[in-house]
Amino acid sequence: MAYKNLLPYQGVPLVLRAIRKLKQSEMFDEIVLSTESELIARTCIHEEIRILRRPRELSGDEVGSIPVFQHIVEHVPCDIHINYNCNFPECNESVFEQALTICQEQGEALSVPYAVWAQTRKCLDSYGDPKRITATQFKTDQVFDLDIHTVEDLISTHQSHQGKLEF
Repeated sequence: MAYKNLLPYQGVPLVLRAIRKLKQSEMFDEIVLSTESELIARTCIHEEIRILRRPRELSGDEVGSIPVFQHIVEHVPCDIHINYNCNFPECNESVFEQALTICQEQGEALSVPYAVWAQTRKCLDSYGDPKRITATQFKTDQVFDLDIHTVEDLISTHQSHQGKLEF
């Protein structure tokens, strides 16, 4: 679905909600939004973050995450890169902490459900097959297990967190 990251959850676009959650955690030196969409960039322009234009060849749902992460750290050097998948709007800050800890120890960490993925720069620089995920995976109950990609997913998430609606 085009522009799925703009679907509103609790009245706020998913991408904007994720940025605010990352900022609120105060754990990160810099927050970068990588996007090919001017509309998504403009939705987040007032959030005091860096917006990195993603090249066309790294755009679309069929592109793997690793090349996108590599593009980010190429333009925004860092020791550790962490990706928060905004399609999981119910994610506790403790998942960021757990991913960072495991990443520091193992080089790469991925939460299950797949909301948070972290890699050291060294890991990203030497990543082999980007379709073969090498991350140490950790299960968590601190992420609501619905990955929002459609309006139906969004409604289901609202139903789970807001209760019954009479209309």
